[in-house]
Amino acid sequence: MVEQKTEFKLLVRIANTDLDGNKKIISAIRKIKGVGFQFANAVCISASIPKDKRTGELSDQEVLKIEQVVTNPSNFGVPSWLLNRRKDPEDGTDKHLIKGDLDFVKDNDIKIMKKIRSYKGVRHIYGLPCRGQRTKSNFRKNKGKVQGVKKNPKSKSGKT
Repeated sequence: MVEQKTEFKLLVRIANTDLDGNKKIISAIRKIKGVGFQFANAVCISASIPKDKRTGELSDQEVLKIEQVVTNPSNFGVPSWLLNRRKDPEDGTDKHLIKGDLDFVKDNDIKIMKKIRSYKGVRHIYGLPCRGQRTKSNFRKNKGKVQGVKKNPKSKSGKT
């Protein structure tokens, strides 16, 4: 088997995202929205690409294989618990969403919560935190303009 010499690419485009060619593939894939550390690890294993290989050294077939694994991970043996949209409410399937699809689905979920007036939906309507954080000292930007202590206009020395 003759190994082909490929030129080094400074930018590699995977899933409509420009990835830095100087970084290792496992850290470069994480720049795609919707891909985290564990999912990037699973992509490298499923595509049978060494994790320490530089992104610019990938051949066109390897780039194509990575893109296929990122877009359809369940076809390549990635476990369902690693996907970011399990048991989708619309069709009940396990999916992994990236980029614009992820934003679109997230916005639709928030709109549905607001429409049915669930607890989280009401918190989203009023601009308050939804995940149980304390609100006494944080999230002050939603409380209105801060006034502080007012002086008495009659006294000139500040004493009453």
